[in-house]
Amino acid sequence: MHYLSISFTHKNTDISVREKLAFNTPEKKLQILKLIKTDKDINEAMVISTCNRVEVLSFSNEPKTSSSHIIKCMAIASGVFEDELFERADVFEDSGALHHLFSVASSLDSLVVGETQIMGQIKNDFKFALENQFCGEHINKAVDYAKICAAKVRNDTQISNNPISVSSVAVAKAKEIFTTLQGKTALIIGAGEMCELAAKHLISNGAKVLILNRSSERVENLVGRLGEMADWDTILKLKEYVNKSDLIFSGTSAPNPIITDETIQPTTFHRYFFDIAVPRDIDIKNKSELIDIYSVDDLKEIVKQNLALREEQAQLAYSIVGNSTYEFLKAQKTSLSTPIIKAIRQQAKECAEKELQKAIKKGYLKNSDQEEAYKLINQVLNSFLHPMTINLKQIGETKNALDITKSMKYIFDIKEDKQQ
Repeated sequence: MHYLSISFTHKNTDISVREKLAFNTPEKKLQILKLIKTDKDINEAMVISTCNRVEVLSFSNEPKTSSSHIIKCMAIASGVFEDELFERADVFEDSGALHHLFSVASSLDSLVVGETQIMGQIKNDFKFALENQFCGEHINKAVDYAKICAAKVRNDTQISNNPISVSSVAVAKAKEIFTTLQGKTALIIGAGEMCELAAKHLISNGAKVLILNRSSERVENLVGRLGEMADWDTILKLKEYVNKSDLIFSGTSAPNPIITDETIQPTTFHRYFFDIAVPRDIDIKNKSELIDIYSVDDLKEIVKQNLALREEQAQLAYSIVGNSTYEFLKAQKTSLSTPIIKAIRQQAKECAEKELQKAIKKGYLKNSDQEEAYKLINQVLNSFLHPMTINLKQIGETKNALDITKSMKYIFDIKEDKQQ
């Protein structure tokens, strides 16, 4: 069995394709996971879908055929041509897939290195796949270890100091445009995590925020957390507010744009839109010179500055990821030997007991000698099996652990564990 990761990110896929691939609703995730699991060689699968990436992590018998199957499924679900996805996809197997997962969880593969939201998104996507019975113990182990690795990177490096996210980069760009945000009022459309982060950064820079959302309960709770610098209204007033605001952030989970040419009316003042959603919320084709729109991908220049500042810490973080990958694989290899050791010892025990009873039945031993004889046999077996046990426990240090375990199972007639 093999870990397999198929990855589409800001590094290999532009936003126009990523937004088609975004499996950011329960319905879309169910659709793609059901398609993926039609491959009998794929035992487990989960989808990671964020504003900067869409990835499928799976556990498969045949990674080469499974990777082709997964990309075909993504093409069917997204409407993107299969050839284009094959050309763009980054495919990782086994140690590469684990190293990639740990790097993603540690925010080393993010558009904004060091951002703090990605591990929470991975946890949520894993929980969804687990609850819907698309994944089990193997992906569970990998995600658990990814959490440990991410925590170590966070604690042992300074890469997440002054945490930066796409939302904070968007606010930084707004501050650059207006020189100061003190006393301004920003319109925010949506009440999810990205919008909440944008609101917090705007407020910390002296701005007030007005939040529009479909769910009044959710936006009321958000405004309650943000305090007196925040207010809200219904999204039914979207058109009214969009045409009287000069600073607008939008980050809903809507499947289609919510701000289009029909929404926009002419104004005498300049408007700046920050579209932090994937799929994008804003699709204005008849854009005037008084309208500027910044999407996630347009914020890359600020991100590059962030990367330069954190390069040294990133190198340290990558060494942690490399060590974590090695330790995980070592633990996985070692775990292969545990059932074999148990099976061999059980066989030896059963054989000893069987022969002991034969000896008593034939009169070679008295019943009164049975306990002492069993102790002696047990000591002999432990002494004989001790070198084998030590060597099998150290199997994680070897490159050919799988070959060794297969040979041991064959020699001692141990039936294959279907889950290994």
